[in-house]
Amino acid sequence: MSQQALRQVLPQFPIPAGNRVLVNSGTGDDAGVYRLDRVRALVQTVDFFTPIVDDPFAYGQIAAANALSDVFAMGGRPLTALNIMGFPSDLVAPKIVAAILRGGFEKAAEVGCAIVGGHTIRNPEPLYGLAVTGSIKIRHLMTNARARPNDYLVLTKPLGTGIVTTAIKRGLCSRALQKKAIALMSVINSVGAKIAERGLARAATDITGFGLTGHLASMCRASKVSALLDPDSVPVLDEKIQKLIANDCVPGGTMDNLKLTRDTVDWRGTDQARRILLSDAQTSGGLLLAVSPPRLNQLLRLLRQEGVPCAAVIGRVTRLKKQLICMKD
Repeated sequence: MSQQALRQVLPQFPIPAGNRVLVNSGTGDDAGVYRLDRVRALVQTVDFFTPIVDDPFAYGQIAAANALSDVFAMGGRPLTALNIMGFPSDLVAPKIVAAILRGGFEKAAEVGCAIVGGHTIRNPEPLYGLAVTGSIKIRHLMTNARARPNDYLVLTKPLGTGIVTTAIKRGLCSRALQKKAIALMSVINSVGAKIAERGLARAATDITGFGLTGHLASMCRASKVSALLDPDSVPVLDEKIQKLIANDCVPGGTMDNLKLTRDTVDWRGTDQARRILLSDAQTSGGLLLAVSPPRLNQLLRLLRQEGVPCAAVIGRVTRLKKQLICMKD
């Protein structure tokens, strides 16, 4: 569902409150957080989607990385996970199902998360993902509601995977670009736990289906701030993506995201191709971090040491304005 639809639906239901529920659906964060005691909390999330690449093992890896990253975006560490899978049993052979699950198991094992079971259903189209439970020390918790004016905005993966996966579906993607995108989407944002444990970021979220503009708008809304974004500093997966955009190889979700920016983004000085890229619906995207100026250099050093795909300073947090996001001239 779009962010706009979710904002219409979710208010109809009671939001769990009290001193045990530390993060609920009210701020559109990456996971829920439930206090166990004065020190520890559980972090819980669920994520699944239909295939975006042809290789079943790679699909399993990407889906698992995407779900696991939600826990790391809160600063937690995954403990256990459950497989969620649906497929047309008359069309998908057991060996394909096994390959998808192997991909998920491999990614979970990479970060010490135990997949302890799951559930399957018959479904007209394959889908796969994980329900993940993690843990965190409460003092390390990062949320999308703690960005403050003057914080720097740092992005840890380049944009463009939504456009590339659409190109894959349309047979327009080169083998080299496909391989590059799969490798990027398979990277788990495990650095989020180290960032939180070292107190290097105030706020964080991961960039997925609502695109950079959508997730940044959610952070601004939850934190009651605005942001100044430098579009030229936002990294792109590959220069070929500009050609794909020019050939109208753009996913429907990206265009839906772009339409919703009319109420949140001042696009002045930004061309249509850049607007599409900044709104591109990502799969297993990077972390967006709000970092106080004294912590920035230390954070960037850590990101480089950990070998994240990129460590790009893409803007600043500002005081709340009419538009949640403005473009830097």
